[in-house]
Amino acid sequence: MKKQSVGGQAVIEGVMMQSKEKRAIAVRKSNGEIVVRKNKIKSWINEKNIDKIPFLRGSFVLIETMIEGIKSLNFSSEFFLDEVEEDAFDRFIKKMFKDKSNDVMIGISMIIAFVLSVGLFVLLPTIVGGAFSKLINNDLLLNLIEGAIRICILFGYIVLISKSKDIERVFQYHGAEHKSIYCYENNLELTVENAKKFGRLHPRCGTNFLFIVMFISIILFSFFGWPNPILRVVMRIVCIPIVAGISYEIIRFLGKYNNKFTKIVAYPGMMLQKFTTKEPDDEQLEVAIAALKAIIDEK
Repeated sequence: MKKQSVGGQAVIEGVMMQSKEKRAIAVRKSNGEIVVRKNKIKSWINEKNIDKIPFLRGSFVLIETMIEGIKSLNFSSEFFLDEVEEDAFDRFIKKMFKDKSNDVMIGISMIIAFVLSVGLFVLLPTIVGGAFSKLINNDLLLNLIEGAIRICILFGYIVLISKSKDIERVFQYHGAEHKSIYCYENNLELTVENAKKFGRLHPRCGTNFLFIVMFISIILFSFFGWPNPILRVVMRIVCIPIVAGISYEIIRFLGKYNNKFTKIVAYPGMMLQKFTTKEPDDEQLEVAIAALKAIIDEK
């Protein structure tokens, strides 16, 4: 087996896996059948060699990952459309844009995700943090308070959505994704029994990336003092690509090395994964393994 760098994402009743050249989505349908869709990756980031430019590549990879993640979720949801009634908005989009409706929905989803992210993790923390400025006259401390509020919002959001039964199943598939990747990285045969031996927390996980983003933003924003609320929000939005670029390099470093230093850096994000991953059952591991087998080269 030729070793490759692989990653993935949990989707609705399934798992998406990808290497540098291939992407596969495995979904278990309501009748128990596992459907696998595989395709070669066409990345404009790779074609333009942006992936070879440290710190710059992070924000572009983040955007591309979001787009492909939404596409994967849309693909997995198609198998369960008969179980969910199509709403008026979906019918309107399909009527207006026809064969382009999926692209439009992806664009709308990204805009909504961006607005919600800015509202929850930029606007709300800086407003709440601003209330402390009447009591505290220290820019560094105010930025630390704002950062702590941002982390608390992230943690509260994850805990809240984990209460949903549907999200809990997605988190189980997230655990299955990690276990199967660990199995592959340790050169074991990709079987359910072998994958079950491994833990569900992985240092190269998107949850780790989120926590590192929060931490880097605290450090970076501290250099800009504590200006008025409007300027604070604008500066934080403008700095998103810089934060993403630095965080991406750190997450690559954590995935490449395994020593005491990397374990310390990864520890908070790994602990947060206890909430974003759940122990999968054998059938969920089977789906994750099917997706992983579809992208690796076996000899």
